[in-house]
Amino acid sequence: MKRKSYTKEFKTKVAIEAIKGQKTVNEIASTYGVHVSQINGWKKRLMEAAPEIFSRRRDHEAAEQEAERERLYRKIGRLQVEVDWLKKRPDISAERGGETAMYRARAPAVECGSSV
Repeated sequence: MKRKSYTKEFKTKVAIEAIKGQKTVNEIASTYGVHVSQINGWKKRLMEAAPEIFSRRRDHEAAEQEAERERLYRKIGRLQVEVDWLKKRPDISAERGGETAMYRARAPAVECGSSV
């Protein structure tokens, strides 16, 4: 049997009606075809979330997240430009196996053999 899913608008409407108290929860449940415990759960979640709606902290957090997102997008852009520039360099190519002339010149020499 498939579970019913309700929209957030429907849940809000039913929870607000339960908060108003003009009808009993049983009456609301029979009107909308929803179980009483489900309505009580929606009502509880709405009551817990209501103070957040009026807080300024939420706006501040959203602004901080947006600033962080912008900073990361700028960094991604810079890195993409660097990658594109490095791909165009003749001494840095995939044809050479990914090694650069500069890297080969600086690489320490490794001796094969044992000195016992």
